Amino acid sequence: MHKAQPGCVSAQLSLAPATMVSHNLPHKDPFMSKTRIAFVGAGNMAASLIGGLRAQGVDAALICASAPGAETRERIANDHGIQVFADNAEAIKGADVVVLAVKPQMMKNVCQALKSSLEANQLIVSVAAGITCASLTQWLGDQPVVRCMPNTPSLLRQGASGLYATDKVTAEQREQAEQLLSAVGVAVWVEQEKHMDAVTAVSGSGPAYFFLMMEAMTAAGVKLGLPEDIAKKLTLQTALGSALIATGSDVGAGELRRRVTSPGGTTEAAIKAFQAGGFEALVETALTAADHRAAELAEQLGK
Repeated sequence: MHKAQPGCVSAQLSLAPATMVSHNLPHKDPFMSKTRIAFVGAGNMAASLIGGLRAQGVDAALICASAPGAETRERIANDHGIQVFADNAEAIKGADVVVLAVKPQMMKNVCQALKSSLEANQLIVSVAAGITCASLTQWLGDQPVVRCMPNTPSLLRQGASGLYATDKVTAEQREQAEQLLSAVGVAVWVEQEKHMDAVTAVSGSGPAYFFLMMEAMTAAGVKLGLPEDIAKKLTLQTALGSALIATGSDVGAGELRRRVTSPGGTTEAAIKAFQAGGFEALVETALTAADHRAAELAEQLGK
């Protein structure tokens, strides 16, 4: 029998072959087969959401978008076969769900211009970072509002989104919002809006933390003698493979780490060095800083 070498994957780590999680299966739910969705703004996030919905089988006739730029409108129409408008008010007529996908600094003016055109009980779904439900209600009136915080992997339909709903949102509307964000990845609800700042800290800003780790590992590999391209390739594939193992496992990351850390091996030496440097405390400090900054920005954007 082959004996595991120090630092190698232990035999305890027994997992079925992992595959990339897919969110693009045909949608069978009746909500999205009849829900009319209007996107105000047609940038990258809107395009990703529209693409995700279309990949799930949502009829193009149920989706429309507005954008001020003719080139943007032409691109989104050609890519997804949907109707486009230059006028936001025209786009939202008859929509069940209005997705606000404009830049945070533009949100106040866009909302105030839309207010008189909104229909009773149209669901407002905001995917703009840092815009609170209180601000949206102030600018739009007493509409049902779902605030969402997607992250950049949503552009590849592998994102993570946090959602919060105001009391006016019905159970059916919550389902519509969840299915909308599920078109680009994982969607989870928080029951207190203040926890959206924590969502921002963990997943909204999270991709940058992993990029930083990849950057540091690549640089360390180069210092240890590897060519940069090889160090980068090894780092990126290790990150991808580790994420697939974690998402496909029924145990937590801590247990997975223990299973691949052989006593006295190379992995244990590295883990001990991380912990001696206060790695866990540093991560907590970093996420707390992001959480606090998210709250500050929300206050500024709401003025």
